[in-house]
Amino acid sequence: QVQLVESGGGLVQAGGSLRLSCAASGSTFSRLAMAWYRQAPGKQREAVAVISRYGSTSYADSVKGRFTISRDNAKNTVYLQMNSLKPEDTAVYYCNVDDAFGTYWGQGTQVTVSS
Repeated sequence: QVQLVESGGGLVQAGGSLRLSCAASGSTFSRLAMAWYRQAPGKQREAVAVISRYGSTSYADSVKGRFTISRDNAKNTVYLQMNSLKPEDTAVYYCNVDDAFGTYWGQGTQVTVSS
């Protein structure tokens, strides 16, 4: 079973930056694709960014050019660098991974962008 722990959220002004981290337990981290999702109040959870085991990435259109997902397999950690933040980026951000046994989520970290 994989456990995920997010950190790095907070309150930032529009135009600012934050870096989220997600530390994963387990020895299979390097073989798994990792993803960041977010959920704003009253909205469905949506995928923000994905990074494959090989390091290829994909992003939601709303964050392309502003967010960067990366991973450090030696630290079992995936990151989300968020630049040029907008009020509409306000949400709880979740780390996600699927393996052969199930889908796993972290507890989430709140990101609030003030205008």
